[in-house]
Formats: sequence, structure tokens, C-alpha cells
Amino acid sequence: MPDLIHAEASTAEPGAPTLPTRAYYRFLKGTESAAYFVLLWLTWRYLDDELPWRLAIGATALSGAWWGVTFARMTHLLKTYFDVLSRLEFTIPATLGTLLAVFGIYAGGQPPVRIAAASVLVLWIGLCLRYRANRRRYVRQGHGPLPTGCWLSPPADALRPGDLILASGRVATHLRESVGHGETVVPQPAEALQSFSSYMDRGALIHPVAAFTATVRGQHGHYIVLRLRRALTAEQQQRAGEIARAMVDENRYWSERVNRRRRRILERLPLPKRSRDALLAAAHTSGYDWVGLFMGRLAAHRWTCIGGCLELYRRLGVQTDHYGTGLFGFGTTLFDPIMPVRLLSDPAFRVLSQADGEPPA
Repeated sequence: MPDLIHAEASTAEPGAPTLPTRAYYRFLKGTESAAYFVLLWLTWRYLDDELPWRLAIGATALSGAWWGVTFARMTHLLKTYFDVLSRLEFTIPATLGTLLAVFGIYAGGQPPVRIAAASVLVLWIGLCLRYRANRRRYVRQGHGPLPTGCWLSPPADALRPGDLILASGRVATHLRESVGHGETVVPQPAEALQSFSSYMDRGALIHPVAAFTATVRGQHGHYIVLRLRRALTAEQQQRAGEIARAMVDENRYWSERVNRRRRRILERLPLPKRSRDALLAAAHTSGYDWVGLFMGRLAAHRWTCIGGCLELYRRLGVQTDHYGTGLFGFGTTLFDPIMPVRLLSDPAFRVLSQADGEPPA
């Protein structure tokens, strides 16, 4: 699930999102993670025939427990249907719980056990129907779902400073998601709107929004725009450009320093020139955070695309949701990559809809 060290939020404005505190978020995620681990352990012990339960009673009890955990997470799972991991978080327990309930009915023997198992099965059917009905709120775009009615690939002149652009691309294709790349719109003095991001082959950079959106369209891709519910102030807009330029400079300085150090080490190795050149090419860093791509961490001076955007918001004092917290919510970043698609459910943003592109009456 979606850890960042958030700056303190300014005084709440009318209609501004109310985000959970970090302590509450960690408690909630820790409780959920512990519940999943306990249930996974009990299910494994049951399937391995190491629990002193009658088969039918154990199957019914475990099915009911999985239903309870899934039901408690249902509001979140419905809101994050666009995330493939969220869909698996429902599909796997639902499949396992349904099979256990069916087995409880088949092997129940006594009527009370069969009635209990049938009741749990009905609960699972109701939950599955509710989850299926939720699919109508989304439409498939590219390799994954997007909210119905979102404004797909709006023109560059419709964007504002602080907007977050989520685009399709290679990462989205590999993850089977609708979007997999993020850029933040920032103003620059005496120039058209720019966007800040971090690329795998170039590191952190700033380039014109119009050029980026045209490139996405030219590659037959798509993008959507998330707009801050609390718009940037004039002072924040000015600082956004300054912070983005500073982050690009930080990233370039870090990558140059690391590349010099790696080159000094590799050039001392007694290797043939061809092998040394191959190692130098493999060890060269562009400034992109490859570890963060898989772990969800935010390292100093280097970022993934969405990690750079979130760091920019953090430095601006914009409070977003909590990302990259890892197991139990304590900031480990393990098994918790910061996936761009997860920001679709971030309460700090709203998705630009087709209504935003309609001319005022």
C-alpha cells in the first residue's frame, strides 16, 4: 500500500482533503498486515493437516475469517480497483474462501456445520456481486482500468501548475496497468509550462509539457491528469519551479560523483579493455533510482518518476497519502513499490473528468 516524510499541512481549507496521520496509518496497516499473516499461517497449517480441527469445521472457520478480513478492506478495495495488486487482494481471498466454504458444505456431515458453511458461502457470493458491480465505475484503457468519465489525454493548455500527469508506457505494459509513468507540471520563468520527472536513461529532468504530451500521443499512448484539490498558492507555484531545478541539479551532481567513483574503482582492475569497458557501461548511472522501482523507497538525490513527483510535493508542503511504507507500515519499503496508478485514489487529488473539458455554459 501506499512512506514519505510529509511536511506539515497548512491550515485546512473548506473542502480540503482530510488525510490520516502517519501514526494512525501505521496502526491500520500493521493491523491489516498482521491479520493477513495470521490467516495465511492458519490456512497453511490447516491444509498441511497440522491443526486439530475437524476438516469441515476448520474450512468453515477459515472461510469466515477470510471473509471478515476482506469485508473490512472492502471500501479500500472498491476505491483501488484500478490497481492490479488491489484486485489480487480481493480475488485470491475470495477464491480461497469460496472453495473452503464449498468444502465445508460437502464434508460437513452434521446439519449445523453445513448450514454455517452455506451461510459463509452466501456471504462470499454477496461480496463478489458487490465487487463485480463496482467494475461499472471503470473502463479498460490500455492494459488496465481507469475511472469512467475521466478526461483522456487532455490538451497541454488545459493543465495547471501542480497537476500530476500519469501516462502509459513500458512500465505500464510490463505491470499490466493503465498508467505507469508520472510527471508534475511546474512553471518556469518566461517559459511555457514544464513538467518534472525522472527517466530511466536520463535521470531527473524538466521539459516542456506540450512536447511530452505530444510524444505520448505520437506513440499511440494515453495519459490522465490528477489535479490537487487544494490548488498551489502563488508562492508555491514560484517555489515549484525553483525546487524542480534544484532537484535536477542534485540528481546530476550525485550521478556524476557516483560515476567518477565507480570509474576510479573499475579502472584499477586488471582486466582486458573490452571487459573493463563493458563493466563501465553496466555500472554507469543515469540518476534513476532502480532500487526504488522495486522497493518503494525514496533515496536522497535520486528517484523513480513517481518518487521524484512525490518528493517535489513534499518539499512544497503538499500533503499526499502515505506510500512505500512496506510490511506493517513501519517504513521498511519491502514489497511496497510506489506505483503511479495508486495515486488515483489519493485524497489529495481528483481525476480530471470530461466535464472539466466542456466549455462553461
